[in-house]
Amino acid sequence: MFSSPGFAQGPAPDPEQAEKIQRFLDLVDDPQVRSWLLSAKTTTDAAAPEAVANEPVSYAGFVTIFRARATRLLEGLRAFPSEAARAAAVLEGEVDASHSARPIFLVLAFVAAGLAAQWCFWWLSRGWRAWIASLRFLTVRDKLMAISARLLWGTCYVVAFALGSLGFFLAFDWLPLVREIVVGYLFAVVIFRLARVAFDFLLAPPGSGGFASAERFRVVPVSDQAATHWTKRLGYMVGWYAFGSVTVHLLATLGFADPPRQVAAYTLGIVLLFLGIEAVWNRPTVHLSSTQPGRFGWIGVRARNWFWTVYLVTLWLLWVAGAMKPFWIAVVAAALPGAIALVRASVDNLLQGGLADAEGQNRPGVISVMVERGVRAVLIVGAIVLLADVLDIELTGITAQDSAALRLMRGALSAGIILLAIDLVWNIVKVLIDRKLGETESAHEVGSERERRRARIRTLLPILKNVLMILFVAVAIMMALSSLGVEIAPLIAGAGVVGVAIGFGAQTVVKDIISGMFYLLDDAFRVGEYIQSGSYKGTVESFSLRSVKLRHHRGAIYIVPFSELGAVQNLSRDWVIEKLTVTVGFDTDVDKARKIIKKIGQELLVDPEFAAITIEPLKMQGIDSLGDSGLILRMKFTTVPGEQFMLKRRALMLINKAFHENGIKPAFPTVQVAGDRGTDVAAAAQQALAKHNEAIAAAAASG
Repeated sequence: MFSSPGFAQGPAPDPEQAEKIQRFLDLVDDPQVRSWLLSAKTTTDAAAPEAVANEPVSYAGFVTIFRARATRLLEGLRAFPSEAARAAAVLEGEVDASHSARPIFLVLAFVAAGLAAQWCFWWLSRGWRAWIASLRFLTVRDKLMAISARLLWGTCYVVAFALGSLGFFLAFDWLPLVREIVVGYLFAVVIFRLARVAFDFLLAPPGSGGFASAERFRVVPVSDQAATHWTKRLGYMVGWYAFGSVTVHLLATLGFADPPRQVAAYTLGIVLLFLGIEAVWNRPTVHLSSTQPGRFGWIGVRARNWFWTVYLVTLWLLWVAGAMKPFWIAVVAAALPGAIALVRASVDNLLQGGLADAEGQNRPGVISVMVERGVRAVLIVGAIVLLADVLDIELTGITAQDSAALRLMRGALSAGIILLAIDLVWNIVKVLIDRKLGETESAHEVGSERERRRARIRTLLPILKNVLMILFVAVAIMMALSSLGVEIAPLIAGAGVVGVAIGFGAQTVVKDIISGMFYLLDDAFRVGEYIQSGSYKGTVESFSLRSVKLRHHRGAIYIVPFSELGAVQNLSRDWVIEKLTVTVGFDTDVDKARKIIKKIGQELLVDPEFAAITIEPLKMQGIDSLGDSGLILRMKFTTVPGEQFMLKRRALMLINKAFHENGIKPAFPTVQVAGDRGTDVAAAAQQALAKHNEAIAAAAASG
């Protein structure tokens, strides 16, 4: 292909020289060597502009570089037809010399061979597929095993295709150029198939892989429509990217210069851009309710589509302009949060612990948190390494050099690692506490030791959780400042002095916290118990570090600092004695009344509604006093705390009914009036009636 004028005019070479010359000519005719020579020439010609591009430039310099790049692209566009014609001639010559079919027909033939091998594997593995489809997800382990078996089957499915196509190709000898083209495009096909297997594994669209109810194996929790949509689109994008990469590489093998290759790459990139825009605009729309608008529910679907369209077009323009640093920064800025969110959702979907709270939501387990936080840390570290490589920052050289910027960068990286580690530890502790609280959701027998222990756990664990959160935050801030080069010893000393000053200024707050600690250590009250302290009374709902929330039985809520509680009357511990009185006439048979009340107490004791809450049955203690209008009989019973009111109402109803049936009449006030004046009689009667009404009101208030 290449000839030298000196060889035509000089003397004939000897046989040894002729052999060397022939080897040199064969070497020059090698497409890879020719591509390297052309790329070396292009690199030499573009050395100056690239050197300028790597230096900080002004806006005018950026415009100059952009014009130079646009000029090179225009030159490549003009040179592309001639380069393509020359490459086609080279390829035609090699195909004619090898007497083989054209590469496109060879690729189709070997793909057909791979599909045949793939079909054989499909037929042979029908028992394997039936076994996977019959698996039941009773535990997390069963679910992971089934998904892993499905992934292994999909991988073997593609491996069968690769062995059938590439193995059949390698069985023959091919010329270098034909071998490069066929192997390259077969490699692109294998990459496309592997991508489809990966997306089938993650999204599991309905009917994928020939499995019925494939959505059971889904890793990323999305709808069936979204799974089908993104599996197809993402597979096409990866396949087109693999095809484009192989094509650009083969253009270099065929001897294309760098500008025409860039034109081809950017043209193929336009197709990839259109695929991305089409996937965005045709993706399934998730309809959210007004009460649950979602994270970005305030942004319309159309506005979000336009945003992603502008973003993708901007990425393509940055790539064409050669601004790779802003390109990769934009890619990481969008991809990292999305990847973290997908990892969190996928891990929660795969590693559900099966422990549901009161609202029916499953809590994550320790392994779930460790896996999710570990993968998130890997993603963040990978993004840092990628950006460091793009921005020409040597992470290994940061520790060897010393400057203000490098010290700040080292400190920021160390602080990030510390925060990730503390975040992992805190989330593990939080999950353990929440799981322990979840185990105490179900109530036990009232008054039992297990119920008292449950109430104590639900009282102390929220306080412990808040204390640990504050501790972790303080430790994280101190360690992060230390890694940034801040001397924390004076800071801690200063914080101690400031803390003493704040303590003197906030003695009430400190007193509240310390009082609360002693109340909890003394087990004075627990969540769910009814207490009374001074003018405050109600059911304990929750605690903070300095106060307790009391819910009054009429609905009002008191937030009482611990230091203001003082002596606490706990009305919900162990048992409660309820006393009640009934007034009967002076002529009542007391023994008969005692027997009636005792019988009512025994009936209530065996009543299924009151048997569980009754500790001692209703019984009469005797005559409490002689009233103005009759005998006052006193009774009492013992019940579980908080249940005495219901039993009291039922007992009074039964007593009233039994007394009426047995002729025991209640006492009525009587007034004897002496005198002849009607006005005096009326006044005396009015006074007696007023006293009677006051007695009834007082009895109602005491009850």
